[in-house]
Amino acid sequence: MIRFRGFPRRFVPWALGAVLALLAVIFVPSMLQHDTVVQIRVAHNGTNLPDGFYLYQQLSAQGVRIKSITPAGDALVIHFENEEQSLAAQKVLKRLLPQGFVVASGPQASQQVPDSNRPTYS
Repeated sequence: MIRFRGFPRRFVPWALGAVLALLAVIFVPSMLQHDTVVQIRVAHNGTNLPDGFYLYQQLSAQGVRIKSITPAGDALVIHFENEEQSLAAQKVLKRLLPQGFVVASGPQASQQVPDSNRPTYS
């Protein structure tokens, strides 16, 4: 066993507790954080996705705060900080986008793997 000179044995449990507490403070918030996501897909082939910057401008003008907009395969995934922003965005997007688009939310909306060759708007 490794012996530390000048480090009393009675402090070892306290040091281990401090290390565990520090690790908990670092990792627990990231494990509990979940993004609220809305996905926009094309309903019919041959229709292009809307421009992410245009959507960002329109949602921002309506007071909706966006974390990021990411192209993911054949969809745009919009990340929000909370559920209220996501619900507000869904209402705006359903008014803003024509009939050829599907606006989905929830865990299934973020399941697609993002395309690393496409830009992210935030």
